[in-house]
Amino acid sequence: MPHAAPARPLADGDSLHALARRLFPIHRSLTGDGVRETLRILAEFVPLTLHEVPSGTRAFDWVVPDEWNLREAWITGPDGAKVLDARDHTLHVVGYSVPVDAELDLADLQPHLHTLPGQPDAIPYVTSYYRREWGFCLTQRQRDALRPGRYRVRIDATLAPGHLTYGELRIPGQSPDRELFFSTYVCHPSMANNELSGPVIAAALARWLSDRPNRLAMRFVWLPETIGSLVYLSRHLEELRRRVAAGFVLTCLGDEGTPSFLPSRRGDTLADRAARCVLSHLAPGFREHDFLERGSDERQYCSPGADLPICSVMRTKYHTFPQYHTSLDDLEFVTAKGLDTSLQILKRCVEVLDANAIPQARIVGEPQLERHGLYRRPGEPGGFPPRLLLDLMAFADGRRDLIGLSDRLGVPPWELAGPARTLADAGLLHLADADSPNPPRP
Repeated sequence: MPHAAPARPLADGDSLHALARRLFPIHRSLTGDGVRETLRILAEFVPLTLHEVPSGTRAFDWVVPDEWNLREAWITGPDGAKVLDARDHTLHVVGYSVPVDAELDLADLQPHLHTLPGQPDAIPYVTSYYRREWGFCLTQRQRDALRPGRYRVRIDATLAPGHLTYGELRIPGQSPDRELFFSTYVCHPSMANNELSGPVIAAALARWLSDRPNRLAMRFVWLPETIGSLVYLSRHLEELRRRVAAGFVLTCLGDEGTPSFLPSRRGDTLADRAARCVLSHLAPGFREHDFLERGSDERQYCSPGADLPICSVMRTKYHTFPQYHTSLDDLEFVTAKGLDTSLQILKRCVEVLDANAIPQARIVGEPQLERHGLYRRPGEPGGFPPRLLLDLMAFADGRRDLIGLSDRLGVPPWELAGPARTLADAGLLHLADADSPNPPRP
């Protein structure tokens, strides 16, 4: 089901934050109408194609679960007053809770309640995707205020065969057989950093890439975490192996913490090298995590048998900030500044990968730049510094791509693409393809 996107702005942190605010109240889960509503809103900004995968569909060792839709969930106390209501916060009900309508004593209710004693003002995020249970989540302060007596609990939900929904967008490039891949997830309710920062930045990246000429093709997916990526791999694995030059899982991009990086399982793919190179220039104090600290869809894309060149560029990594998987991961924790800075980092990663090439000198010795109209005297406008051109030529032995040369020369890779193209246009360099899964290393 393709959705044509009208021309709507989505280019800076303020517009990204506004979109996150709009998506925040929607009750999302692995499946259901909340996911569809989220994707339909995103389709106002980028022309998504929505795909529906039936419950029971096998994806490697997993099976698409029944579809879950929640109508209401609440608890009333002994006095008949509401103790909590999922309308007040989507995290109040355990995700995928089976329907229940019952009265029970507080002692019998307690095993179905989930809190965080160490964070008494936070509602935890709890799910039961593959086990038929029910429950509620609340703050520890709310739990401590409960008094003995009879409580009425109601979860009005459907859990029955239906569909898993995901969105996809492909943007053609000049080299149609090689592409960049971006994956983000749309299955967490009301969490701004762990959930919404990825989808809104993916939409902004897609809008930006749709408006510029690209050498590489681009592919974006918005899907439920884990089962969604496994479903997508089960449908497209051979194509992805053949086409993907590099890719990124987009998550935890909205806070203002120090940028961080989780490499692929191999750790030395083109995506890893580009991310490290860009971060070393834009965020020199960035933190690199180990693949043993994985926790998002890189688990699937980088698994043996898939082994795709996909990594994650983030701000504060999931599992490492106290707001993670709680109601404290809100729209104050995620800021317009955090979103905008992350978007600029990812744009640079794309620019570097799209312009990457392997320079090979076509002459012996240094070129006489003046003869080729490339010599710029100090203070003269235009052109590139002669020293930069000569340094590029000096290392253009066909063994390093522009990312490797950036590391060697100490120059941001986006400042090498123009000089390399100028030297190639002058017949001094040949720029070879650098998009293979195993390009030259420094």
